[in-house]
Amino acid sequence: MNFIRGVISGQPAGPQPSGAETIQKLCDRVASSTLLEDRRDAVRALKSLSKKYRMEVGNQAMDHLVHILQTDRSDSEILGYALDTLYNIICNDEEEEQDESEDAVATIPLSGKQKNVPAPDENAQKQVDDLGAQFTDKFIQDAENVTLLLGLLEEFDFHVRWPGVKLLTALLKNQCTQVQGVILVSPMGVSRLMDLLADSREVIRNDGLLLLQQLTKGNAAIQKIVAFESAFERLLDIITEEGSSDGGIVVEDCLLLLLNLLKNNSSNQNFFKEGSYIQRMKPWFEVGDDNSGWSAQKVTNLHLMLQLVRVMVSPVNSPGATASCQKSMYQCGLLQQLCTILMATGVPADILTETINTVSEVIRGSQVNQDYFASVNAPSNPPRPAIVVLLMSMVNERQPFVLRCAVLYCFQCFLYKNQKGQGEIVATLLPSTIDANSISAGQLLCGGLFSTDSLSNWCAAVALAHALQDNLTQKEQLLRVQLATSLGKPPVSLLQQCTNILSQGDKINRRGSKVQTRVGLLMLLCTWISNCPIAVTHFLHNQENVPFLTGQISENLGEDERLVQGLCALLLGICIYYNDNSLENYTKEKLKQLIEKRIGKENFVEKLGFITKHELYSRAAQKPQPVFPSPEQMLFDHEFTKLVKELEGVITKAVHKSSEEEKKEEEVKKTLEQHDSIVTQYKELIREQDCQLQELKEQVSSVTSQNEQLQVTLTQQLSQIQQHKDQYNILKLKLGKDNQSQSNSQGDGSHINGLQTEELTQIREEVEELRKQQTLLQTQLGDKDALINTLRSEAAATAAEGTDGALDNTELLKELETLRSQVQSQLAEISQLQSERKDLLRRAEAGSSEADLGGESSADAAELESRLATQTSETDKLKDQMKSLLEGRAGLEQQLASATSTVAILQTEKAKLQTEVQESKKEQDDLLMLLADQDQKIHNLKQKLKDLGEPVEDEDDLDARDQTDDDDEEEDDDE
Repeated sequence: MNFIRGVISGQPAGPQPSGAETIQKLCDRVASSTLLEDRRDAVRALKSLSKKYRMEVGNQAMDHLVHILQTDRSDSEILGYALDTLYNIICNDEEEEQDESEDAVATIPLSGKQKNVPAPDENAQKQVDDLGAQFTDKFIQDAENVTLLLGLLEEFDFHVRWPGVKLLTALLKNQCTQVQGVILVSPMGVSRLMDLLADSREVIRNDGLLLLQQLTKGNAAIQKIVAFESAFERLLDIITEEGSSDGGIVVEDCLLLLLNLLKNNSSNQNFFKEGSYIQRMKPWFEVGDDNSGWSAQKVTNLHLMLQLVRVMVSPVNSPGATASCQKSMYQCGLLQQLCTILMATGVPADILTETINTVSEVIRGSQVNQDYFASVNAPSNPPRPAIVVLLMSMVNERQPFVLRCAVLYCFQCFLYKNQKGQGEIVATLLPSTIDANSISAGQLLCGGLFSTDSLSNWCAAVALAHALQDNLTQKEQLLRVQLATSLGKPPVSLLQQCTNILSQGDKINRRGSKVQTRVGLLMLLCTWISNCPIAVTHFLHNQENVPFLTGQISENLGEDERLVQGLCALLLGICIYYNDNSLENYTKEKLKQLIEKRIGKENFVEKLGFITKHELYSRAAQKPQPVFPSPEQMLFDHEFTKLVKELEGVITKAVHKSSEEEKKEEEVKKTLEQHDSIVTQYKELIREQDCQLQELKEQVSSVTSQNEQLQVTLTQQLSQIQQHKDQYNILKLKLGKDNQSQSNSQGDGSHINGLQTEELTQIREEVEELRKQQTLLQTQLGDKDALINTLRSEAAATAAEGTDGALDNTELLKELETLRSQVQSQLAEISQLQSERKDLLRRAEAGSSEADLGGESSADAAELESRLATQTSETDKLKDQMKSLLEGRAGLEQQLASATSTVAILQTEKAKLQTEVQESKKEQDDLLMLLADQDQKIHNLKQKLKDLGEPVEDEDDLDARDQTDDDDEEEDDDE
């Protein structure tokens, strides 16, 4: 213990051992001590020696320190010492670099003979980096060590969590890819690190931000996991809490982490947009009227915020995602806020430059955003459009180079896929629209094009070329522009003036590179006359242009002029390829002969290849933004590189083709044009037919829907009619039963045998007739079913014949439903007739059973005769009713048409029948009372007859006697 205290306090304790020996003893103490206090003191001593003796502690003590982390989890103090020690030996911090540098300087011999000694700082830095990477490899050699460290980060104790965060950050700095792989496969590894952002202690939260910055570098999988762990929400909350752009270094760390998560990660960009986080960026760019005295931290923060906006709308993103973000930025007012900064005063130059670049990419290719930008005015008196103010900066040679490049990029993005904007720019140059009292964009471009500053010439030429990009109309319109060169001389066209300046070349004194001016003019001319035969004719009409181009191409110039030769070859090749042979002296064939005589085809192709072989060509072809280290290297435009790539091959073929091949190609072109015209006609015909077919389909669908609605309505009405009919039949049956019960209750059960037999015979005949009619009706029903199936097949066949077929189908379906309703009504009538037949049979049986009861008085006979006549009349009525029902089938169609009125009539009849039923019930009750009285009287009379000794037979005795007589008759027949 005294030895350890001596090491920590620095006091001598006897003979001083070397550093390696001391570290070895401390390591032995850590490994062998059983007391926690001894191990804690030994680890604390190793921590104090770890910076000075970094290599020795790393080589000897790392395994022991890892073992401490595994076994002594209960003691936060020793864990903190162990983590600090590991951090000291792994991290390449500035203090250690300075210490190592001092040691390296001290070991260099001070001898004048050693002249080739490396710089001490470089050697020290290299040693430090190698040592940190070496110990990092040793630590992560076992993946469980990283997992152990992730587990320690869950400890809330400050002395454990903070050094753990710093240690993991150092590991990621030294060996990022390997540590990322371990954390990615570790269960809940990333989620544990995300919890650091929620720590209430700012030191841990801020170091957690630095840790996540290292963790998310170049790993899309980890970036997605971090994003879906609510990283955007937490980071934006921290930025707001820290004061947004006015915040400190923490805001910068949050913005750097956001850039890591969003850059080149389409999934996270989409998640950021869908989560409505773009709207939360708008308050960042709210600047006040007083913009003086911006701090360096605020400039850094706002610069990163602008970069974050640019990441969301970068041209390298997918067009759909970029367009969606541009729309969101316009709708939430972010674009308007950026334009406010653009026009504000007192904004630092680098922030203004980055704001111009940001606005450029927010409006690039978005018509709505471009239209809004065109409407923005600068706060000047009188107000001027923002485009004009920016162009004034671009052609002003006193402005910073990066600012002029940014303005050019903004103008290019404003005209990108914006034919409306291109037309507005070109219109400012036309004679009919020039306003002498105001400065227009076209005037500024012409002024820059003809100024003595080569950079202004190049920028104005490229800007004007973008106003003509892929727009044949504006190329032809620009041919109308006339320029006044000097007093007393006639005006010349803009095309002629450009060629004049190009031919004068070195004769004009210019500031900057003379090659730059000529390159800019040649790019403008190539863009102007490409794919525009009228412009080619105007260019060739000047007799001096072709000799100038051939002279430039055929000369042997220096390296600086080789690019000009290549562009001249390209311009001459465009004159051949897009030549309509309207000028006799400069037809395609004559121009090719001129090249072959004065230049040579192979030489011409070689000079044409100088363009793509230039070192600055590939750099400009990479991205749309013009970024150049110096003004002299500003030679190529991104869109022009696309044009060169498109035309180089076709021009080479056009130069090598013979006249016969040209004729064949023209014939093929004519044939193809004819074929294309025929195809176009057929396409238009197909489009018209498609439109007609679509209209017919819509009509059929509407008619079908109406038909379905009518069918539903008809079905509902039929069901209502059927319900009312059923109710009507039920009430009718009830009324018939009531009448029958009334007739039976009157006691006229006696009939004459001869008349009864005659009545039964008639009833049987009627029953047979009813059966025949039923058979006939069933036959008709089968015919109707066959007819229904036929109609269905015909309806299905005619359904595809268009609107007329659909209407016929509707009529057939109506007829089908009508026939179906007739069949249903006939079935109901059949069931009604069968029920009536059963009632008649029941009456006949009742009459035969009561035939033997009567007959003692003539009054009873008269009553029986009257009843027989009544039944006969009822039978006749039934026959008539049956005939009327058979005849009423034809009238059912008319009843279906007036279904609504029928329902009302049936409802009134239903009400009447209900009242009749009530009255009949009352009468029935009265008759039942009378019948009971009569039964009582008959019983009393029979009882008196029995008392008087007269024989009286009951109904049971009469039935028994009839049965005996029947048996005797059967026996006689058998004998």
